[in-house]
Amino acid sequence: MPNDLDTVFAALADPTRRAILAMLLEDDMAVTDVAEPFEMSLAAISKHLVILTKAGLISQEKRGRVKWCKLEPDALRTASVWMQGFGQFEPVNLDAFERFLEIELPTPDEA
Repeated sequence: MPNDLDTVFAALADPTRRAILAMLLEDDMAVTDVAEPFEMSLAAISKHLVILTKAGLISQEKRGRVKWCKLEPDALRTASVWMQGFGQFEPVNLDAFERFLEIELPTPDEA
C-alpha cells in the first residue's frame, strides 16, 4: 500500500494532472478534449495521462479511432482513507501558537 500511495501522491503533485482529474469528474473525455484547455503539446498531455494511468487514477480505452480517459475513483479513495487518519488532530491555531512562542522564546535582545 505505501508504494501505491507514493504513486498516487506523486501523480497528484502536479497541478496539470489535478486539473485533468477535475475535468474528468464531469464525464469521460477524449484525449484531444483533455488537451484542449492546456497550452502544451498533445505529447506533453499524453505523458501526464500515462502518469495518471499508472497511478490508477484514470483508465484509457480506445473507442474506434479515439482514445478516451475515464476517472477511476478507487485510487483516490485509498489516499483519502489514509489521509482521514490524520483528521483526529485539532487544526493548529496559528495566532495562539505565535503568542505562545512570543511568551516562551526569548527575543535576540534577551538571549
